[in-house]
Amino acid sequence: MRLVFAGTPEPAVPTLRALLASQHDVVGVVTRPDAPAGRGRKLVRSPVGALADEHGIEVLTPARADDPQFLSRLGELAPDACPVVAYGALLKQEALDIPAHGWVNLHFSLLPAWRGAAPVQAAIGAGDDYTGASTFRIVPELDAGPVFGVVTERIGATDTAGALLGRLADSGAELMVSTMDGLADGTVTAVPQPADGVSYAPKVTVDDARVRFDRPALAVDRHIRAVTPEPGAWAEFRDARCKLGPVLPLAADSGAPELAPGQLLVERKRVLAGTATAPVELGEVQAQGKKRMAATDWARGTRIEHGERLT
Repeated sequence: MRLVFAGTPEPAVPTLRALLASQHDVVGVVTRPDAPAGRGRKLVRSPVGALADEHGIEVLTPARADDPQFLSRLGELAPDACPVVAYGALLKQEALDIPAHGWVNLHFSLLPAWRGAAPVQAAIGAGDDYTGASTFRIVPELDAGPVFGVVTERIGATDTAGALLGRLADSGAELMVSTMDGLADGTVTAVPQPADGVSYAPKVTVDDARVRFDRPALAVDRHIRAVTPEPGAWAEFRDARCKLGPVLPLAADSGAPELAPGQLLVERKRVLAGTATAPVELGEVQAQGKKRMAATDWARGTRIEHGERLT
């Protein structure tokens, strides 16, 4: 089939690579416009756009997906289907109507669970044991279209959103290729999503990533892993923001001392922070304007006083 792929960030790259290596013909790529990055704020191509450039594929970067010139060019490319991974723009009906097999999105959850922008973060934060990826036909309602196929993935006890998303990006790429294969030979059928079990995962903001130590240790652990690496967990210490890496929750019967929420205790080989239940052992800490370092190194340099807290 003739395909026009739509995607923007790094997690979309494995799918584009897999489609380029498949029997299908990727005749164009749609991605978000070049954006300023780095200290010089120079315009930089998206990871998907950069890969397309390497392969000499036409790249379309409309500011809006309903731009008439974009729609015209998309029609001229005459795609049979438009596979999508994290494109980042709302598709209007005029665009959805162009490919005969529609726009097929790879979403990193087991739909109808966790529709929205941050399904991987939501699954970890909620303490789900399993998640996965789904391919579905895009419809105007958010992530509500009929599903072609799924893959499942167990969520490990130490998984961060970044690690889990990396695995799903790889397995999801294979799922997308098999979905395109099935559309080409007529062996795949889209199944409507069930009405029950719908949940939503809105975009996680920097404010959302603030760690609340008045929650149980397991909830603190899941929250930090869910926002690692982006936007990054943080708390305040001495009125300055510091970033926190994943922590180790201690068992209630571990013999660890009782600490108030956020209260710090520096031991010889570890730094503990109190929660609503048992303490957690801090992993890495990055003080404002400093490099990320082990919590013990941070504590030695900071000279934490008795009773000081992360808030």
